[in-house]
Amino acid sequence: MVGTPAARAGASRPEHEVPLRAEGVLTDGGPDTVRFLDAEGNRLQTDEANAPYAKIVEDMTPDDAQRLYRDLVLVRRIDAEGHALQRQGELGLWPSLLGQEAAQVGAGRAMRKQDYAFPGYREHGVAWCRDVPPENLLGMFRGVNHGGWDSNSHNFHLYTIVIGNQMLHATGYAMGIQRDGDVGTGDPERDAAVMAFTGDGGTAQGDYNEALVFASVANAPLVFFVQNNQWAISEPNYKQFRIPPYQRARGFGFPGVRVDGNDVLAVYAVTKAALDAARDGQGPTLIEAFTYRMGAHTTSDDPTKYRSAAEVDIWREKDPIKRMRGFMETKGYADATFFDQIDQEADELAARIRVACQQMPNPELPTMFDDIYVEPHPVIEAERTEFVAYHASFEQEGAQS
Repeated sequence: MVGTPAARAGASRPEHEVPLRAEGVLTDGGPDTVRFLDAEGNRLQTDEANAPYAKIVEDMTPDDAQRLYRDLVLVRRIDAEGHALQRQGELGLWPSLLGQEAAQVGAGRAMRKQDYAFPGYREHGVAWCRDVPPENLLGMFRGVNHGGWDSNSHNFHLYTIVIGNQMLHATGYAMGIQRDGDVGTGDPERDAAVMAFTGDGGTAQGDYNEALVFASVANAPLVFFVQNNQWAISEPNYKQFRIPPYQRARGFGFPGVRVDGNDVLAVYAVTKAALDAARDGQGPTLIEAFTYRMGAHTTSDDPTKYRSAAEVDIWREKDPIKRMRGFMETKGYADATFFDQIDQEADELAARIRVACQQMPNPELPTMFDDIYVEPHPVIEAERTEFVAYHASFEQEGAQS
């Protein structure tokens, strides 16, 4: 009788529904998690989870490690500058990626030039890897442009504020690549794949689940990349799903992998393997990057209202930059001069984007009606005319007074 509706109706809350925030549930992804570095940057032994990706990591050179470390530091500095600019009134909003640098850099650097990324609104690290100038990210949050970059020039779509909506966009684009014959040809310069990024909260959206259905049945060349940062705004994971995102992929008919999202080597290796499979015509993969959002959901959020300082302290010890630096120092891949140079470059980048942000010109008011439709639209043109006349009326009143 335990499983019948009548029995469940009168039963107390099942034990597995109790919010579990203890060790092994919050801070560790479990035995299935692909990981190559521990919290101090020590190289871990090959095990069942990371063995399929070990050769990718072993083939990486000291130069590869230096490039990834540079990315991590510069992306974090861009994020810190965006946060500071918002607090000083220069930006309307800023969604921080603090703590998620390894997840985004590892995924972004695994992509080839012809691959296409569909971000949410926190993927500043992926944008960096796709050569989107960071000033352009600031322009959008300053409200002076419609997005700030040419998507097709970078193969990086505009940010999507509607939660989960980009997953369907990515699926459709991936199906288009497939129909264009740019999958499974064996030509590394031609075969392409798509990556769709979202957070753990996005997995509760209908668009997300619909995208997984379409990608699966179409065998689309698509990698779903879920950054499980443990909190969907103020909602913890146990209010978002009953089983982890990577396990849910099996129900849609394709593989799911959980990777340590604070280990840039592991993220790079897992993502590279998934993208290679997609380009080869093997269909979609879902990657769950198990990480943590160290800051607020956005600058309008106060995370102290819903999570403890002790929880944040636990994850601070798993910092992705500290981990990568420890690995490089242990291996002798870089010296103090290298790390100092990267810090200096980060300072110079921050100064550059701060000046650029403050000097961005305000757009002319009528331009808010531009680029809504490909061709001129009579309703939009009428609204533009009315809008311009309305604002001009204030100037006339001021001149008369």
